[in-house]
Amino acid sequence: MAKQTITLRLTIHDPVPGVCYSLQGKEGEPVNAVTATEAPLSLDAPVTLNDDNRLTGPFVRREGPERRFVYIGIGTHAGFAGPTWSRRAKINVHDIPADLLEAARQGRVLEVRLPGRAKDGGPACATVRPLERWKAL
Repeated sequence: MAKQTITLRLTIHDPVPGVCYSLQGKEGEPVNAVTATEAPLSLDAPVTLNDDNRLTGPFVRREGPERRFVYIGIGTHAGFAGPTWSRRAKINVHDIPADLLEAARQGRVLEVRLPGRAKDGGPACATVRPLERWKAL
């Protein structure tokens, strides 16, 4: 198998309306910022799926030899200059099952649904646990 670009779709189920969200590149730069409404919000991250099923690329960060994750920038981390939130959500991608990665190799988008709100009512941040398991679309 060769390296292949696949798409991970990060869908925030209930984002905070009026707050800006974006993917965050490796240098911390916001990419494809979107201002939330009441509707679910999706961000598509192109990533590289390697021969050994490891994910890499401009949006994938790592901690240690195994853990891989993607950041969602929120508020100022998404490039919004006004008074707003300044948070990041860390979405784990190292634990996507091998059968789903194989589906992605066949051209399917992998999606995860995420909560949009933290206990304080603001945007969910830190390591965000999915509402349900990853799925192939």
